[in-house]
Amino acid sequence: MQMPEPSARIIGLKSQLIERLLAVLPADAVISDEAETRVYECDGLAAYKCPPLLAVLPSTTQEVADVLKICHDMGVPVVPRGSGTSLAGGAMPTADSVILGVARLNDVLETDYDNRIIRVQSGRTNLSVTGAVEQNGFFYAPDPSSQLACAIAGNIAMNSGGAHCLKYGVTTNNLMGVTMVMMDGTVVEIGGAHLDAGGLDLLGVICGSEGQLGVVTEATLRILHKPEGARPILMGFDSAEVAGQCVSDIIKAGVLPVAIEYMDKLCIEVCEAHAQAGYPLCEALLIVEVEGAPAEIDEQLSLIKDIAQRLNPVELREAQNADEAGRIWLGRKSAFGAMGQVNDYMCLDGTVPVSKLPEVLRRIGELSREHGLDVGNVFHAGDGNMHPLILYNANTPGDLERCEALGAAILKLCVEVGGCLTGEHGVGIEKRDLMRAQYTDADLEAQMAVKDVFDPKWLLNPAKVFPLDATAARRDAA
Repeated sequence: MQMPEPSARIIGLKSQLIERLLAVLPADAVISDEAETRVYECDGLAAYKCPPLLAVLPSTTQEVADVLKICHDMGVPVVPRGSGTSLAGGAMPTADSVILGVARLNDVLETDYDNRIIRVQSGRTNLSVTGAVEQNGFFYAPDPSSQLACAIAGNIAMNSGGAHCLKYGVTTNNLMGVTMVMMDGTVVEIGGAHLDAGGLDLLGVICGSEGQLGVVTEATLRILHKPEGARPILMGFDSAEVAGQCVSDIIKAGVLPVAIEYMDKLCIEVCEAHAQAGYPLCEALLIVEVEGAPAEIDEQLSLIKDIAQRLNPVELREAQNADEAGRIWLGRKSAFGAMGQVNDYMCLDGTVPVSKLPEVLRRIGELSREHGLDVGNVFHAGDGNMHPLILYNANTPGDLERCEALGAAILKLCVEVGGCLTGEHGVGIEKRDLMRAQYTDADLEAQMAVKDVFDPKWLLNPAKVFPLDATAARRDAA
């Protein structure tokens, strides 16, 4: 993975930069010791590492504005960071950049149950948003697998989803407004506590922009009433293609489960050994969950079971109580951690039309054999958001490069069948050089023109999203 060369000029300004930052931040909010900055050398894509010049941890919007203004004046790149759970290298620093972490921005600022909104600082974790409102019968719908740790800031940056996005949508469908600081320190309010803002859809531009346009410090989020109940059903099949067909048939039948999750044989075996959830050792497993009133749940599950039975499942198990429901979800929720105990892996994030799932799963198997690396598939099947896990050994020379090549082939396959490079992990550094597989030069030029408006010096989140040659040309021009 190629990274840009660090700027000797900026590294030479380190002592002056520290002095200016200490004038606007508490001493414990400026981290400059080389050993301590290594904490920030990577995010969830741990295959690549680079310690930053230094890191800062502001506690207020004003402190964020002060930091950005200083860095803007000195021409220092800034990498915004939520909780560092990005799986695409979205928060990976460059050697001449300042990490701006929002972990200390974690307060609930306002809760309005009548209008079903909550306003929080962006460093607050995803799951703790629900924690702040659940006693009053509400919840925040987007639920990434890392929701215990991931921050709202990162959710907005990557437009994150989760297992239940099939019914409730991803972050953009649950985000109503933001307070954002521009690179020059200007604070702007976009959207707010109302259904739709007039004029340009700037909120839609910000959500999913991967820290390229500004640093979000506050977010107004939609909260929802908890459903009366929910119930999952587990279905095992003797081939990946048949399981993919089942997903496609459920969607075509007009049934809208709250979640449809897929696991292949490799993931089933690893997760069962780790969590002992009682999964059948079959070729492919689906977990389908529906919710609503008891009669509504019964009707939906009856339709889903009829569809599954036509495909001859090796096992069909409906949860009869909360304990059984918890066990059905246990292995799926443990998947990434369980796989990490077995081997190094890279988690991809491509999206395909649901009707193409059987074909794509077959082709991933073929590509896996061609490249000589195992692939475990665990993903949100209901909306075609795939997460192939490519297993490799970081200590074996050439394995990482083979992993990268296989990953690129799988993501190009997603585009070829009518899908896209990413669903919720973002582009980051992982997919930036694949952007031309999906976008023409004219498409990329239009996207980069938007960044020109928000960040004319191209200082925010360097070396991400856009191909390195295009980024270098833009920065040279600035």
